[in-house]
Amino acid sequence: MLFGGSRSGKTFALVCAILTRAGKAPGSRHAIIRRHFNGVKTSIGADTLPKAVHLRFPTWRLDYNQSDSVFRLANGSEIWLIGLDDAQRADKILGKEFATVYFNECSELDYSSVQTALTRLAQNCPEIRNKAFYDCNPPSKSHWAYRVFIQKLQPIDRTPLKNPGDYDAMLINPADNRENLPAGYIENTLGGLSQRQQKRFLLGEWLDDTEGALWRQSMIDSARVVNAPELVRVVVGVDPAVTAGEESDRTGIVAAGMGVDGDFYVLADRSIKTDPLGWCREVVKLYREYDGDRVVGEVNNGGDLIEGLLRQVDPDIAFRAVRASHGKIIRAEPAAALYEKGRVHHVGRFPELEEEMTGFVPLMSKDSPDRMDALVWALAELAKGGQRFILA
Repeated sequence: MLFGGSRSGKTFALVCAILTRAGKAPGSRHAIIRRHFNGVKTSIGADTLPKAVHLRFPTWRLDYNQSDSVFRLANGSEIWLIGLDDAQRADKILGKEFATVYFNECSELDYSSVQTALTRLAQNCPEIRNKAFYDCNPPSKSHWAYRVFIQKLQPIDRTPLKNPGDYDAMLINPADNRENLPAGYIENTLGGLSQRQQKRFLLGEWLDDTEGALWRQSMIDSARVVNAPELVRVVVGVDPAVTAGEESDRTGIVAAGMGVDGDFYVLADRSIKTDPLGWCREVVKLYREYDGDRVVGEVNNGGDLIEGLLRQVDPDIAFRAVRASHGKIIRAEPAAALYEKGRVHHVGRFPELEEEMTGFVPLMSKDSPDRMDALVWALAELAKGGQRFILA
């Protein structure tokens, strides 16, 4: 397993390894597996794999069967792109044997899916030894990948692995790939993240779960998606700050939608620290961007002022005021329960929002989790009629 920070070259290195193995063993098959088919098709099929062929194997000509998402080499070897969210394609795994299985972004995969896929690591190729590859931006230490590759334990019962020497892990970070990164990416983009997020995306460190937190990073990662399905409803949740100043709270602004599948999708975090009219403009902008159905805002502090400001920007906006007469714990627990069931999916990454979520400990957290509150309001509105939320 290669683990480490963002843009460190993990995927490129392992794709090159698969190409090398495919070239050595004529007629061999190799699977690149990700949780979501759109992710592996876009990230690997349309980007990393063609680049690897161009840079490392420039004389090779690969045939790409788009309907099957299979690359074929001149020697008859095949590289399959597989997403476990596509049941039909996932079933194809069980009908084929592979010499290599590569779990890309394995932090997003559950251990049972990995175990099932590994049963197909069974092709007999005299030229090469069958291998499984993994990569990830390291999530929390509670994730199965940490227990298997770092602790050398079975993740379910915590017993020692039978053959621990078969499980190797190597850390590679963005600094190791500096010459291939845009100027300022390490110092500005990654250096601008919070300290906790820098540990993961810059330094490649496995994170400690905050004891007692309602959300765990592994819970969020395992349900993350690249794209949302068709949405039947979109809500913008707002946790407003009614003052503007250096000591003022940030206004939490989060958009979420309900898909045709009945699950919930976190679409955007546009939280901002500015004056009331400024964040109202940001709310309306996000509402229009996603063709929203409603804005839900907490009005404990601002009362009718908040709705009035929003209507200054957009007189026709659909707004519902909510009052938080219960504490954050009671409001947040139903949302956390939806995450536990795997019914909430983050469309992409929201580092600041996710840090608030994974750091929120009932009765202990002192900071105001504005982004998290906005998310909870949005999910509560979307889940009406299904999961019961206490709003007031």
